[in-house]
Amino acid sequence: MIQKMKKLTFLVTSKEYEQFLTDIRNLGVVHIDELQKGATSDELQSHLATADRYKNAFKVLEFARDSYKMSAQKPEIADLSAMELMDRIEQLQQEENSLKHKLDEANKNIKMLEPWGEFDRSSLNKLQEEGMIPTFYVSSSKQFRQDWVEDLFATPISEADGKVYFITFSKQQPDITAELLVLPEKRLSEYKAEKEEIEAQIVAVHDEMLAINESKLNTLKAGQVDNENGISLSKVHLSHESIAEDAVRLLVGWTLAEKEKEVTDYLDANHIYYEIENPVIEDDVPIEIKNNAYSRLFEPILKMYALPKYTDLDITPFFAPFFMLFFGLCMGDAGYGLIILIASIIARAKLSDDMKPYGTLGIILGAMTIVCGALTGSFLGIDLTQQDWAFLAPVKPYFINEANYKIFDYSPMMVISVAIGFVQVLFGMTLAGVKAARLYGWKYGVGKFSWVVALLATVACFGLPACGVELPQFVTYILYGIIGVAVLGIFFFNSPDKNIFMNFGTGLWDTYGMATGLLGDLLSYIRLFALGLTGGVLGSVFNELATTMTDGMPWWVRWLPMIIILLLGHGINFALCMISSFVHPMRLTFVEFFKNADFEGGGKAYEPFKIKKVEE
Repeated sequence: MIQKMKKLTFLVTSKEYEQFLTDIRNLGVVHIDELQKGATSDELQSHLATADRYKNAFKVLEFARDSYKMSAQKPEIADLSAMELMDRIEQLQQEENSLKHKLDEANKNIKMLEPWGEFDRSSLNKLQEEGMIPTFYVSSSKQFRQDWVEDLFATPISEADGKVYFITFSKQQPDITAELLVLPEKRLSEYKAEKEEIEAQIVAVHDEMLAINESKLNTLKAGQVDNENGISLSKVHLSHESIAEDAVRLLVGWTLAEKEKEVTDYLDANHIYYEIENPVIEDDVPIEIKNNAYSRLFEPILKMYALPKYTDLDITPFFAPFFMLFFGLCMGDAGYGLIILIASIIARAKLSDDMKPYGTLGIILGAMTIVCGALTGSFLGIDLTQQDWAFLAPVKPYFINEANYKIFDYSPMMVISVAIGFVQVLFGMTLAGVKAARLYGWKYGVGKFSWVVALLATVACFGLPACGVELPQFVTYILYGIIGVAVLGIFFFNSPDKNIFMNFGTGLWDTYGMATGLLGDLLSYIRLFALGLTGGVLGSVFNELATTMTDGMPWWVRWLPMIIILLLGHGINFALCMISSFVHPMRLTFVEFFKNADFEGGGKAYEPFKIKKVEE
């Protein structure tokens, strides 16, 4: 439910302005409008840059916490401010990057020198002074030639991986078919010692990062919150208009209707000039949603699309039951539902308080999947209607599948999916009518309600006899009359503010749109049947693979490959079903339902100007 808002307009003298902002922030219930759209300042840009630095610092510490362990005694961290800690973290990050680069160089040099072993280059330099140039080469064992030994005094040093590492001595660099190597200047032992020293320095950097994360994290969080408060204050500084040669500041804000007295009491006590009024349709009103515990679970799904505008209906309670049902139908397997239910119960017990609603949502979706899977007779890919288990005999005739039922020669779940879609689409049209009537008056909802009445009466008049229900003649005439009245509303009352000819033209266009759009919308709901069927078929395929591929093996051997095939196959199928069971219900909700309900979205969240505090 969208909470009622009140619009506030303040006139504050420049002298009282800063104290007024402090008091309003302490109240913490007024959302300040941004009157200077897109405005910025050096103060705001500085706070935003600092915010990015804080984000990077927390990422560095989080990565250190997840990737490293304290090597020895925890180093002592000086009592630094949040900004000083952030500077130190950035310095440590730069040191780590530099040390890793040096370590890569040392490893590269070690790798180059290892085939040659430990040797003193000074002795080679003496030979060079005598006119014998030592040159280092590597070639494949097959390409190494004996005449190099005779002519160039080629001396093999080592051989590894089919390669020969050798050195030649000649008065000038020889031209041979081997790869010339330029070796590092230092000894192998020196590079190994350098590597150990660099690794020790990297470990020291990691230890300091871990120590900061363990003992100074709250200081950093407090600094981040202070900076966020600075950002909000900087934005408010840009949200006023100066009038009377900057002697007076004009601000516009919003508060919850239930907080009106709290705000006006302060304003009256401090003799601040203000006006308070109800919002009008043209206002860009911030949104605060308040729902019951059940509907609140589905608010994150709504926010993935958009918040409603103030003139919209809060559509969360209306799509929540459908989304839950759609998820269960797309998963379509009671066994998978049981897995979701158990996993969600365990997760909810371990999650933090702010994450527990997601565990609760998982419990609800798992329970609905169990119900849908039980109704269709599917459990871990097993078609229960095809099993000769005695305990299933009493309920097998009631499973909703093709083995037990046919509706117009179609699968019952396909027909049911389309029927559910028809109900949701009509429900959306009804909400669109309610919205129009609430905003503009009852006359503006007549056209939309007329479509709902016409479609329901048409289904009753022609659909029920097609299903074998014989209607009395007078009932048929009544339905004809209802359809006729609804048609009048569709063609002549769709735009009450326009003339009869415009209404008739609009009615024709709406009829064309309904004839083409409604069919497409309803066919979209077949995906509920198709996805549930696909998951069940894939599950049964993996069950069959587990039995046929291990057929003929002794039972004491067979159980292991069977379990591996079942776990791997059902794991893949479960993952695919989970993805499709979230994506496609959201698609049906965001496209078909929101379109027919005239849900616009595009609202902005109600964010009162207040002092943020560090979360415990």
